Amino acid sequence: RMYRLLLPQTGYKLAGRGLWTSPHCMAVSVDSQLLPLPSQARVVICGGGIMGTSVAFHLAKLGWTDIVLLEQGRLGAGTTRLCAGIVSVAKPISIECQMANYSNSLYLQLEEETGIKTGYVNTGSLCLAQNQDRFLSLKRLASRLKVMGISCNIIKPKEVAKLHPLVNIHDLVGALHLPADAVVSPPDVNHALAVAAAGRGVQILERTTVQQVLVEKGQVTAVETDRGSIECEYFVNCAGQWAYELGQASETKVSVPLHGCEHFYLLTKPLQEPLPPSTPVVMDMDGRLYARPWQGGLLSGGFEKNPKPIFTEGRNQLEIQNMQEDWDHFEPMLSALLRRMPSLESAEIHQLVNCPESFTPDMRCLMGETPGISGYYVLAGMNSSGLSFAGGAGKYLAEWMTYGYPTANVWPLDIKRFGNLQSSRTFLRHRVMEVMPLLYELKVPRWDFQTGRQLRTSPLYDRLDTQGARWMEKHGFERPKYFVPPGKDLLSLDQSKTFYKPDWFDIVGEEVKCCKEAVCVIDMSSFTKFELTSTKDQALDLLQHLCANDLDVPVGHIVHTGMLNERGGYENDCSVARLSKNSFFIVSPTDQQVHCWSWIKKHMPNDPDLHLEDVSWKYTALNLIGPRAMDVLAELSYVSMTPDHFPSMFCKEMSVGYANGIRVMSMTHTGEPGFMLYMPIEYALHVYNEVMSVGQKYGIRNSGYYALRSLRIEKFFAFWGQDLDAFTTPLECGREFRVKFDKDTDFLGREALLQQRQDGPSRRFVMLVLEDHDTELDLWPWWGEPIYRNGQLAGTTTSSAYSYTLERHVCLGFVSPPPGPEGLPTPITPDFINRGDYEVDIAGQRYPAKAKLYPFSSLFAQQKRRKEDMELSNLQAK
Repeated sequence: RMYRLLLPQTGYKLAGRGLWTSPHCMAVSVDSQLLPLPSQARVVICGGGIMGTSVAFHLAKLGWTDIVLLEQGRLGAGTTRLCAGIVSVAKPISIECQMANYSNSLYLQLEEETGIKTGYVNTGSLCLAQNQDRFLSLKRLASRLKVMGISCNIIKPKEVAKLHPLVNIHDLVGALHLPADAVVSPPDVNHALAVAAAGRGVQILERTTVQQVLVEKGQVTAVETDRGSIECEYFVNCAGQWAYELGQASETKVSVPLHGCEHFYLLTKPLQEPLPPSTPVVMDMDGRLYARPWQGGLLSGGFEKNPKPIFTEGRNQLEIQNMQEDWDHFEPMLSALLRRMPSLESAEIHQLVNCPESFTPDMRCLMGETPGISGYYVLAGMNSSGLSFAGGAGKYLAEWMTYGYPTANVWPLDIKRFGNLQSSRTFLRHRVMEVMPLLYELKVPRWDFQTGRQLRTSPLYDRLDTQGARWMEKHGFERPKYFVPPGKDLLSLDQSKTFYKPDWFDIVGEEVKCCKEAVCVIDMSSFTKFELTSTKDQALDLLQHLCANDLDVPVGHIVHTGMLNERGGYENDCSVARLSKNSFFIVSPTDQQVHCWSWIKKHMPNDPDLHLEDVSWKYTALNLIGPRAMDVLAELSYVSMTPDHFPSMFCKEMSVGYANGIRVMSMTHTGEPGFMLYMPIEYALHVYNEVMSVGQKYGIRNSGYYALRSLRIEKFFAFWGQDLDAFTTPLECGREFRVKFDKDTDFLGREALLQQRQDGPSRRFVMLVLEDHDTELDLWPWWGEPIYRNGQLAGTTTSSAYSYTLERHVCLGFVSPPPGPEGLPTPITPDFINRGDYEVDIAGQRYPAKAKLYPFSSLFAQQKRRKEDMELSNLQAK
């Protein structure tokens, strides 16, 4: 059979071998077999789909010349050609909403700039909710979009019927209307970007296959193609489906963790009453489907529960053909479509399209410079939102290459959030089968992936598991969330998926109480651990340059410090112990393993006497938290552990039980008293067993990360990756005391911080304690909630937890005053913070909150007094 697929808004046919026969393409390049291959360029971009053309366009716009874009087939003949063409801002995280919002305005302007019709129609879109939980998630999204200035409305089912004639509303509870969403013709947008890039001097060559990227001394030097090689400084892998293989094909392998799945959508012929082009796009996530107007008919696809992974072996085909129809597989989505739009019963089907789409292990795209190879950038793995993201992602990547960083916090999308461990083919195949259905599944706070688990575990995993540990995963590492006490119904706890008070509430409360009153042990082996050593002062010199705090401290001292960038923002937040004159032990967050390694390596001089080693896997870490921690350790080591003998933020090697050479640090990452024990993994079981057996008389119990989160948030501890990022400075979060301003050391970010100290920061990290919030009945805050001050939007929350001590919810977040004249930032004062009336918006409902600038021990004292007063009045009442 020969397929004929009419593409949206264009008359070009996809026939026979499925090549693009668009006359446009000729305007960009003649058949490139005739064009000579340049021998050198500054940048080579691989992939002529929407990502590659967007990067080329944005680089050229930023003034780059000498750019070559190579495409193995014809432009846009990969996934771009078969993409559904919906541009929507309804995305799970803010950075993705920003990218989609920018893409939308870019595609609108492209038509004016290039004169090429892109098929842009402002349709708006409707996200439907069939149940209260979905409706809540849409309300949460709406309050987040409003913070970004994106217009959206929560509407009733009746209003849905007015906006879309075909939608059956009988089972809906409501919807989110996004009036600015649009549809376009993807091949035409791709073509317009290519024309605009070519107009700015980008050379575009089709039918040229990249075979490998050559690397010398960790730097891109050239690209080998089937038509010769091109010397270059920068290489950008925008190869979509082929990005994984292309990464494996360079001399130094690059891990690009993505995997293809089949993606189906249906095209109908024009309906009896043709659908107007401006009919809104419908996203019925509970029905797992989307639908958009298409040439008087409808285009509808979805994300099924049982996806079909593809292309698992070897190099794939050159251009993506329309793959096998599979009506049995599409049937559940077709049924859902007919339930949602019953009048389609009589519609004629034009075709079922099956095209590949690539997915990543966490449903977020991959962008940025790869660890280990300078000048090798990646932009791929779009999880079926490539068109929505292309404009914004291309812009951020071009900025990254130009300035060394993008103008927004893209850490959630940074390729360095993954390591080599996530690029096993089996892992990717299993994980994408879970990820694809999850795109439309309801994600409530603290959900965990089910596949690709038990990849990295502590030696204590089995011991903790038999004691009721419930697990979460971070950077492939299993970490305990909490421990289910014997006799509890385990099943219901695994099903506690809710926006309200979770089932584990009392369990975590008990763990927190034990940390406060007795002693708890938490396995914290997942933290990233590096050792930096040198023969002379090289290690100290490097750390003094990289760290904001002073590391020239006596041996045995621990320093908490940020590693800042040129702008004074946090690239890492870590604890560094000085083990000897020339050796340091660096402890960073779990997901910093690749990012922090490449940050230090990037700034390390090429000196054989300076050595950095990742020792994360060599040590098991136990966190002993609580007032009785020192009794347990004193009994096991026959050494006094009181603050006089073992002061806070101190590190000693000692024996614990039979095990010798254990690094004991007097710190807990939570602000509570206690110790961290770093032990060689072979001692882990022995030390854990000893600690548990001696600890029995002190009321010891296991505890997990949920208790840790509650403790650190009520103590106002900021965490990197949640509260701190590359745009947050120590002055904005009350950590000025951790910056060595008084020393004459030139550390990274010093100039920026001195300037900010002079001008005054324009935002501050605050703690908000919710008032009038019923923990039992009200929605819980999570993160990303808008903060209002005197009725005006003033910021957003970055993390939150229930404080069992205050018996209230505590949110941490940033607050800024309104901009001054000409939109310039206004310095923020303690007075501004203390004089405001605050509210936190949870899914559209505002709860009053008290703002605090610093953690107050007096908060806890007041709480205690209030409890005593109540007990007294109860006694009197009796």
